[in-house]
Amino acid sequence: MADDEKTGRILDASLAVFCQYGFGKTTMQDIARAAGMSRAALYLHFNNKEDLFRAGSERAHLQVMSEVDAALAADGDVIDRIDAAMTAYLCGLMEEISASAHGAELFDAGLALTGEISRNTQTWLVERLGEVLDSAATAGEIDLSGVEVAPAELAAMILATADGIKNTQGGGAALRTGGSLLMRVLRAALIR
Repeated sequence: MADDEKTGRILDASLAVFCQYGFGKTTMQDIARAAGMSRAALYLHFNNKEDLFRAGSERAHLQVMSEVDAALAADGDVIDRIDAAMTAYLCGLMEEISASAHGAELFDAGLALTGEISRNTQTWLVERLGEVLDSAATAGEIDLSGVEVAPAELAAMILATADGIKNTQGGGAALRTGGSLLMRVLRAALIR
């Protein structure tokens, strides 16, 4: 088995174990067992569960960034593309964890262990949304003059609002409902 495949198997197993037991109670032995390997073999790939958690977070963020980029590059209306991108971003990073009884603990661990990864992804997302909004404005698909905002500022506001919805309403249906409302407001404000 190739190292990338083995690492992927370990990261998949670790996410399931973290969701089952929480970060604090999960041991390297639990993860090794779930990955079908010895603890010693697991230590050949990761020094500790913190390193493993960071690697899983980095992989999840890279996957989500790819999904977001694909949604933004797709054909169609700019608001629909932004909606698909934001859904991929928010749901892709939190669906499995928020469904866990230990979701809050895992989000706290994520903030402590992977803050830089999250910040880098958010910076990338704001830049990417800004580019898409700028292109749509240049093409006449949207009109930013009515709201007197630069594309980068609007992109930052979209992310901040989506994060606010996530933080106050949680995941799942509430997140989708709040996201849908945000996109309707954007459509009403930007499309003339």
